[in-house]
Amino acid sequence: MMIARGLLQAGARVVISSRDADACAEAQRVLSEFGDVRAIPADLSRHDECRRLADLVAAGSDRLDVLVNNAGAMWREPLETFPDEAWDTVTDLNLKSPFWLVQALLPALRRAGTADDPARVINIGSIAAIHVADSPNYSYAASKAGLHQLTRVLARELGPQHVTVNAVAPGPSPSQMMASTLEAIGDRIAAKAPLRRLGRDDDMAGIAVFLASRAGAYLTGAVVPVDGGIATTASGT
Repeated sequence: MMIARGLLQAGARVVISSRDADACAEAQRVLSEFGDVRAIPADLSRHDECRRLADLVAAGSDRLDVLVNNAGAMWREPLETFPDEAWDTVTDLNLKSPFWLVQALLPALRRAGTADDPARVINIGSIAAIHVADSPNYSYAASKAGLHQLTRVLARELGPQHVTVNAVAPGPSPSQMMASTLEAIGDRIAAKAPLRRLGRDDDMAGIAVFLASRAGAYLTGAVVPVDGGIATTASGT
């Protein structure tokens, strides 16, 4: 929602997706205040659904300037009871689906990109892939670390095709995934951050607009932490 709103305010036409049709409709209603937005429900943990979404996006235009791979899942459970399902569920959505969507939408990205103004892929990673978090999130941290490396691999391959690939590693910010954590211990997290606050809507919107704009045209293969210094200045685990 934060990134979609920022891109709309910057003048983009935006397509959003969620596996929940009601959530899609509500998000479209809220975001339509800021610009031209369309919602397509899709379960991006499934390869066939990624292909279906890509086909529907490409049907609206044969060019795609920016792809933001944001859908993600978290699973916290102690090591002794951490189940197989926690690996499959999280890895399929956090690591496989960004690859599938790049694969499916690459023709549209290639058509949009030029040497001076490449098409952009923005993968949403996590600071959990940069430092070791306190919570037992084994598959989440591993999948996001994999996404950071996949970002670099794709950046090298797609750069000559006029497509940049970068990742954003958010810290604690007001997303749906973080809502319960921030409600419970947000004050404690903010107190430990070098900037002494949590992330805000404009922090996430701003980094996406930067990467999608002329200012980010010569940046590829980067992982940008947007975390108030939490992971980048950590002195231990």
